[in-house]
Amino acid sequence: MLYASLKAVHLLTIVVWIGGMFFVLACLRPAAAVVLEPPARVRLMHATLRRFFDAVTIAAALAFATGAVMVWIARSAAVKNGLAFNMPLDWYTMIGTFFVMLAVFAHIRLALFRRLAGAVANERWPDGAAALGAIRWEVTLNLVLGVFVIVIMRLGGTA
Repeated sequence: MLYASLKAVHLLTIVVWIGGMFFVLACLRPAAAVVLEPPARVRLMHATLRRFFDAVTIAAALAFATGAVMVWIARSAAVKNGLAFNMPLDWYTMIGTFFVMLAVFAHIRLALFRRLAGAVANERWPDGAAALGAIRWEVTLNLVLGVFVIVIMRLGGTA
């Protein structure tokens, strides 16, 4: 029951992170570009991304914690039964990709988002648009990586 609960939380964190990136890139950004003038668009994206990045910070921490505990449980079960613990290749892929995505997210949150926040605070709309462009590319990278992990985990059969 514990493992199943951890897996449910783990999957929900991924839904928040991947789903949020898709929503921002495919729905919010294009709609804002059609409806809003640049100052309002930059303000909206800043406010939205601030909330989304707070959610992703929590989701990433929970994904790491639940993933680590699930690996520990699997390892403990193997050792308890006198078996060697050989983590599946798709788990290694998921863990490695998570850390790449985490590094990309950290850059977005700690560098690019600060640049956006400074532009909004000083009403430098072209700078804000440039920061949003850089954020968009890195979020797109993370979305592609996240979808890759989902596909690999489903093909690997251990998810």
